Amino acid sequence: MPMTEQATGAHHPQPRPRNQGPQSAPVKELTGAQALIRSLEEVGAETVFGIPGGAIMPAYDPLMDSSKVRHVLVRHEQGAGHAATGYAQATGKVGVCMATSGPGATNLVTPIADAHMDSVPLVAITGQVASKAIGTDAFQEADIVGITMPITKHNFLVTKAEDIPRTISEAFHIASTGRPGPVLVDIAKDALQNRAPFQWPPVHDLPGYRPVTKPHAKQIREAAKLITQAKRPVLYVGGGVLKAGATAELKVLAELTRAPVTTTLMALGAFPDSHPLHVGMPGMHGAVTAVTALQKADLIVALGARFDDRVTGKLDSFAPYAKVVHADIDPAEIGKNRAADVPIVGDAREVIADLVQVIQAEHSEGNAGEAAAGGYAAWWDDLTRWRDTYPLSYDLPADGSLSPQQVIERIGRLAPEGTIFAAGVGQHQMWAAHFIEYDKPATWLNSGGAGTMGYAVPAAMGAKAGRPDAPVWAIDGDGCFQMTNQELTTCALNNIPIKVAVINNGVLGMVRQWQNLFFDGRYSNTVLHGEDTGAVPGSQVGASQVASKGTRVPDFVKLSEAMGCVAMRCEDPAELDAVIAKANEINDRPVVIDFIVHEDAQVWPMVAAGTSNDEVMAARGVRPDFGDNADD
Repeated sequence: MPMTEQATGAHHPQPRPRNQGPQSAPVKELTGAQALIRSLEEVGAETVFGIPGGAIMPAYDPLMDSSKVRHVLVRHEQGAGHAATGYAQATGKVGVCMATSGPGATNLVTPIADAHMDSVPLVAITGQVASKAIGTDAFQEADIVGITMPITKHNFLVTKAEDIPRTISEAFHIASTGRPGPVLVDIAKDALQNRAPFQWPPVHDLPGYRPVTKPHAKQIREAAKLITQAKRPVLYVGGGVLKAGATAELKVLAELTRAPVTTTLMALGAFPDSHPLHVGMPGMHGAVTAVTALQKADLIVALGARFDDRVTGKLDSFAPYAKVVHADIDPAEIGKNRAADVPIVGDAREVIADLVQVIQAEHSEGNAGEAAAGGYAAWWDDLTRWRDTYPLSYDLPADGSLSPQQVIERIGRLAPEGTIFAAGVGQHQMWAAHFIEYDKPATWLNSGGAGTMGYAVPAAMGAKAGRPDAPVWAIDGDGCFQMTNQELTTCALNNIPIKVAVINNGVLGMVRQWQNLFFDGRYSNTVLHGEDTGAVPGSQVGASQVASKGTRVPDFVKLSEAMGCVAMRCEDPAELDAVIAKANEINDRPVVIDFIVHEDAQVWPMVAAGTSNDEVMAARGVRPDFGDNADD
């Protein structure tokens, strides 16, 4: 039985008008600004994250009177965009952010690009200078439509009040259907001020926009045939499975075929980490078993995944023995990086459901292949040996300081059921992916494609605003935290009680790791706490050295308290569980814990950039021995 939307985080389109049928009777004339707010109410928008300014100001007046749309006043437009993304990822609804013209709009560029890379349904509404001033270099004018053209699914420039209802309706429809993505609506100030009759529902005018959701039956049959004939299949699951709400169907397919499942960074939670068929996350910092399973597979069934470089490593050496079934709702993704033997265009939920039906029919006719002969017994012998020999693990620091992996693992173990985790970008992101168990969809939010530092705090804020009953932890690094921590003020003032773990190693951790491995340990400009007063000019001082001298710039506890949060510091492993438990008990205000951890911890496994996945390292200096057969 399919899970509920809240349980799955499944994407379902927002309420939208039909393109046919009688129109409702015209109401009295509204200003464009009033029409904008009414349209947001009609499409089901519940929360808007934004900051007012000159060009968008007319929209903020009727927004004040709306009883259906909640506005959250953020401290930076980037925070508004990431909050809208976190809201969308946690709820499956369209996220909405709003900003003024010029710098307000350009501050949304990063979160728009982030949403585009991760296929997040987002509508960004920006004010624009008056229509007659467009193109004159007017005050706070920026061609945001032109700027965002490459990073939006679609965008609109609205210069007439009467076009606002139809444009908002179309924007939500485009953002939430097919492959989800961000849509920008740029509205000239005079369009917001002028009046026009308001009619709802409007008639869409989107020639050529017809997303294909139903897969072709012939391609499904071909894929099923390859699956039943395979000896070493792998289900390679991407974020598209979550977007389609196809997690229940995926579980049926996996258990039917007994094929191993690997879930990408964007798909964690799409298939339970604890399930015996799950072999881990693939990619540059993926589990050895997952990376190797793809390399040794004779069939890869890619579902809502895009064969990005972080998964494939050196592309021409990726999965050399495998045939490929590639199912995606976006036909542009199929064959873009890896040729598909069986391409399938369609919604992941429908694709997987159809595959299940056809494979069940094949099994009933005695065509179960290797699966019937023992569930790919020889393949699972290899997979189990790799999983037992090269599990995810870490070493505790010899000096007795906190291990970052240990901190994150304990946060995951002590978190209440149903907790949502939002991660920043870098080492802590990979550790959070590895050492927290994700058994349910919509419990893991991160910036996968763009790798945006500063994502975690505002995304956690958006997730908590969308799902106030769910506990939300942001796992952040001290570098990421310093980019968007001002949104903690937003959380404190708007009753959005998120919890933030700052994994404070005093450095830009992932950059430092690469400098250690590939730049002979020359740590150029990666120490965040700076130099203490006794340092030799130009020297680099490690985080633990700085912390031992009592110098903390900034002091995250004081900073967080100044923004209305409960703040704590933890640097003793003996206090770790008690501090986390205390944070879990506080639910009326945001909580920030400054975890002082060792700066030399590294993320393993690792495939160095530009190298083959065959060269995966389980740990520094540890190259796995897979005992390859001659025919491999």
